[in-house]
Amino acid sequence: MSKTANWTVCQIVCWALSAVAGIAVIVGTSGSVGIIGALMAGIAVAIFLGLVFTRLVCTDEAPVAGAVAGGAIGKLMGTEPAGAGTPAQASGTTAPKAEAAASAAPKPKPKPEAAKPAPVAKAAASAPQPAAPAPEAAPEPGDDKDGGDSADIGTKPAALSAPKGGKADNLKEIKGVGPKLESLLHEMGFYHFDQIASWGKDELAWMDANLKGFKGRASRDNWVEQAKILAAGGETEFSKRVEDGGVY
Repeated sequence: MSKTANWTVCQIVCWALSAVAGIAVIVGTSGSVGIIGALMAGIAVAIFLGLVFTRLVCTDEAPVAGAVAGGAIGKLMGTEPAGAGTPAQASGTTAPKAEAAASAAPKPKPKPEAAKPAPVAKAAASAPQPAAPAPEAAPEPGDDKDGGDSADIGTKPAALSAPKGGKADNLKEIKGVGPKLESLLHEMGFYHFDQIASWGKDELAWMDANLKGFKGRASRDNWVEQAKILAAGGETEFSKRVEDGGVY
């Protein structure tokens, strides 16, 4: 027998049993509710049982059969069982309320992050500090390199255009007068010890101010006192060393 035939026999048997049950309901209830009420009740029971039996025995959709049969019986009887209807209808009344309650709930505000201080102080502390300029060394008296004339200071001593007798004294025997200073003194017209020995306070001040590159040297090394000794024919410890060749 084919599968279609099996299903047909199964359905016939189920509906036959349901019809018998419906007839039994009509017979049993006709005396109490009347023929019309008994007929409607019997038909409803027959349809309900037919659907349930066919679904339970002939198919795998038993849960659906119960729902369909219940709905059919309710329509025939004029009432629907409580909770009947589609799942969407049953849940449609609660879902919007739940969503509204969820949307109405206040959302927690995010905590503002504390502003991070800009690393200005650290950057300023790590920045290399400029090195302080080295202090300039104070010029040593008598070593002025400007070479300028200071004619307004003191009085210029008397000078010669040439050494007496054509021969100049060895001015290097005066301590503080080297070969360069001796040449400078010759250019200024001073060749002899007695010229230097005759300088007074004003002449000495003029010489200190006008010795190009050696300002203040005449006073500092006591040229006048040494020149007086040498002009008188004497000698000093330094002049002896110069004569012996131990200095220049």
